[in-house]
Amino acid sequence: MRAAPGQVVAGRYRVTDRPDDGVGVPAVDGSSGARVRLFGLELPDLVAPDRAMDPAAPSYGQLLTARVAQVAAAAPAHPRLLRGLAAGPEGELLWVAEESVSGVPLERLMDDGPLSPYRVAEIGADLAGALRAVHDTGLTHGNVTARTVLVCEDGAAMLGGLLLGAAEEELCAALGGEVPRRVYETRALMLGPLAERWAIDAGAPADTWALGVLLYRLLTGHGPYPEHDLPTLLAAVRDGRHHRADGCGPLRPLVERLLRPDAEARPDAVAVQQELRELLVFAPEPYPDGPTAPPLPAPRTETGPPAVRPRGARPRKRPPTSRQKAAPAGRPPRIPARMLGPLVLAAVLVLMAAAVAGIVLVAG
Repeated sequence: MRAAPGQVVAGRYRVTDRPDDGVGVPAVDGSSGARVRLFGLELPDLVAPDRAMDPAAPSYGQLLTARVAQVAAAAPAHPRLLRGLAAGPEGELLWVAEESVSGVPLERLMDDGPLSPYRVAEIGADLAGALRAVHDTGLTHGNVTARTVLVCEDGAAMLGGLLLGAAEEELCAALGGEVPRRVYETRALMLGPLAERWAIDAGAPADTWALGVLLYRLLTGHGPYPEHDLPTLLAAVRDGRHHRADGCGPLRPLVERLLRPDAEARPDAVAVQQELRELLVFAPEPYPDGPTAPPLPAPRTETGPPAVRPRGARPRKRPPTSRQKAAPAGRPPRIPARMLGPLVLAAVLVLMAAAVAGIVLVAG
């Protein structure tokens, strides 16, 4: 990422460690002292034709910095949304700064294989809550991928990448100009065939569709569309031809609705978060591993929000069953192991007292 420890980039961020793949470049804001993570976006050497004749036209770095500042000012504060801070150009790079939290990239967790449906439901509920806050401000996130999600030590998932995604889309538009084909070619080179970044529509429905793609990927270990080349991917997305969702377990109905080509037929972030929370109410303890899980019972009809068990909390004690209340007929009750010692000692004392009493009677 062309940044070494001790180096100051974008005029204010001092790099504190080597880049960590998926987490960015650790740094400290020289103005506030806050820990941040930096992401570098390469700026092209080309000059757009519509600005070639105007030497006073702003550079790509200036354009992208202004756009990032606009998005950062409008972005909401939410406990599941990583706060984007600012961006600044330096040489051939635009450095985008985001708040730094302790966590593991979701992409790295996927290296061990698919996650259990109930763990995916927890992650999805967190991400849906962050998207809900973004959409309420009129913004679109546009960068919902495993690369932009951090999983914290308490298991909570936090969505980042808002400012970086805005900078990437602004750069694609600046390079492509008014020619859609050039915009497409620029996005193809910059983003590659990653399904989450190629929704066929715009706005909030594109974000929820991308969330559906991500949930499918977490549950099965691969994307719902062919990603070996971009034209094949785009044709499958356009036609709504995705791989079967058999491996999605109890999340299959929700995932299939999120992947519908018709934006009007997809649930919004509010509905997604609510449905995932309802699933978690009936989650078994502990969550089973693997891509499949036992079917869930039908949801109860209740008033008020569902009570989701906090991460790390002990499961609720269930009332004893009839089999647990009484021992089976003809079988003596089982003595707890911790009572064996005292009972043996008491028996020995009783035998000794009986022996002494016998000796006294005989000696009489």
